[in-house]
Amino acid sequence: MFLPPPNTTTSPTANRLLEALLGLRACGQKALAVLLDPDDFAADRIHKLLHLTRQHPVDFFLVGGSLVLTEHQAALIALLKAEAPQVPVLLFPSHALHVDPAADGILLLSLISGRNPDFLIGQHVVAAPRLRQSGLQLLPTGYMLVDSGRPTTASYISGTAPLPYDKPSIAAATAMAGEQLGLRLMYLDGGSGAQNPVSAAMIRAVRAAVEAPLIVGGGLNTGEKISAALAAGADLVVVGNHIERNPEFLAEAVAAVAAATQIPTD
Repeated sequence: MFLPPPNTTTSPTANRLLEALLGLRACGQKALAVLLDPDDFAADRIHKLLHLTRQHPVDFFLVGGSLVLTEHQAALIALLKAEAPQVPVLLFPSHALHVDPAADGILLLSLISGRNPDFLIGQHVVAAPRLRQSGLQLLPTGYMLVDSGRPTTASYISGTAPLPYDKPSIAAATAMAGEQLGLRLMYLDGGSGAQNPVSAAMIRAVRAAVEAPLIVGGGLNTGEKISAALAAGADLVVVGNHIERNPEFLAEAVAAVAAATQIPTD
């Protein structure tokens, strides 16, 4: 869709994935990522999903989860790279142990909505030498968990309270602080299995507060919800649990993103 074929360079001055994301807003483009949890890895379902992506292309695969209890991450990345090499694979880590140089890049998440130092900087310190050696393209990301109507694994594991669902001004100030600290992307997430998606009001508030590309995920289980998130200002939407259970939803998700993309007139 939006991205050209992957670049094999690992130079920190040639971070094409970050530059591609930074270009989304300027080009009026919207993008779609599919989040795959290694703990839910089932080769037959992944093969089916990858077959569908040939007809309904996606922009990114995100690989990760709040726990990652199994050893399936490496096998999942290998399968994605073998069957869909044109789609960049980004790690969505919850722990320093989840660094894998076989991916194309990593969302280097700092949980700025919480006050747990381990997820603000602690895990990053542990991972820093491995990241330096990995050659992964680093995408420093301000990660904000949002109350989705039920407790999520992410909030439990991180030991942090999510942002209040109905307080967009708090989310906007949090994102603004993250951008002022140098984070290059912002990610509003209702968490895995979110009961409600992030509200349009919160997305609009964060979009108005920062220049950084805005990723939104959690609870986007209909085309209408995807369209609403994109219309409110999301640049990249992430679908996960729902598409793993119902791979046919991919067609609806891709169509919603395509409809929201502005086609340049010149």
